[in-house]
Amino acid sequence: MKMKAVYMHGPMDLRIGERELEPLRENEVRIKIARCGICGSDLGCYSGKSSEGRYDIAPYIPGHEYAGTVVETGPAVRDLTVGDRVTGDCSMGCNACENCKNGKMPSACLHGDEVGFRPYTPGAMAEYLTLKEGNVHRLPPDWPFEMGAWVETFCVGYFSIWGGNGHLDAAEDVLIIGAGSIGLCAAMTAKASGAHVIAADPLAFRRDVILRYGADEALDPTAPDFAEQLKGLTGGTGPSYVVEASGTPAGAENAVKLAADGARVRLVGMCERDITIKPTDLIFKNLSVSGFNGTKNAMVRTIKFMDRIRDSYDFAALNTSFYPYEQAKAAFDYALQNAGSEIKVMLTFD
Repeated sequence: MKMKAVYMHGPMDLRIGERELEPLRENEVRIKIARCGICGSDLGCYSGKSSEGRYDIAPYIPGHEYAGTVVETGPAVRDLTVGDRVTGDCSMGCNACENCKNGKMPSACLHGDEVGFRPYTPGAMAEYLTLKEGNVHRLPPDWPFEMGAWVETFCVGYFSIWGGNGHLDAAEDVLIIGAGSIGLCAAMTAKASGAHVIAADPLAFRRDVILRYGADEALDPTAPDFAEQLKGLTGGTGPSYVVEASGTPAGAENAVKLAADGARVRLVGMCERDITIKPTDLIFKNLSVSGFNGTKNAMVRTIKFMDRIRDSYDFAALNTSFYPYEQAKAAFDYALQNAGSEIKVMLTFD
């Protein structure tokens, strides 16, 4: 049996192709994909500005923000059944190597896989996706597939606040740099703690959106008085918690420069360029700076968290455009050209 899939062959080169469906291994499940979001990482690969996607090895099937239905299970699968609505992990550890056994992030796995970025780990921009049961997570049965396709993105935003021994309370001033998809999810997560949430993004459209999704204020980081505005909103001290979600050199530098003394700074935006930070900016301000590639044991908690706040936010409105997967190239081109007016462009597999 063959399935159709979107293949990324190189910069600005997406094509529809076919792939043979292999028999399930005993611990695998087959998912019929319903929705798959186009991530900023996908666009970076597509535009040739990111080294994450390895089409230099061979064409690969992208897509790691997805939801679908289990249609087949291997004989050793215990907790998932045909008909379950599910999503799944992007970064997957083997749970057998030294790094996994030492509790390190899945991205540190010596034999790990990353769904949707390698020729040998096909992604979800296809009619079907096959994964090990341990990397597949059940969704509430009343969730629309569009919401399920947001879980991977939301998991990154959720982890940027609570993962890796993160902590936040109502006494905090939080700065979220970048009001794209990850920034939106981080803002909703931070707001749930009662913290004062400030967003920064140069695009007016994104600033307007994030004010509806957790931010109390939204500033333009390119404004000449941006630093002064930020101090005014934080009692003159600066933010005590900073999430860098823009993936830009300016965002990463501002995350350190604008943080308050003793602040925690979390870098989650994928920036592959060098930045300039003075060690004394870290030392004299007693900053704790951490970076996260992927998430660990957070997707189940993310699903529960999203379900509990779903009545507080209009999740459906986060999906601003839909394209059938056969028009994937048009969808990618549209998403690239309309970053100032789109939140999430999503592929459908109906």
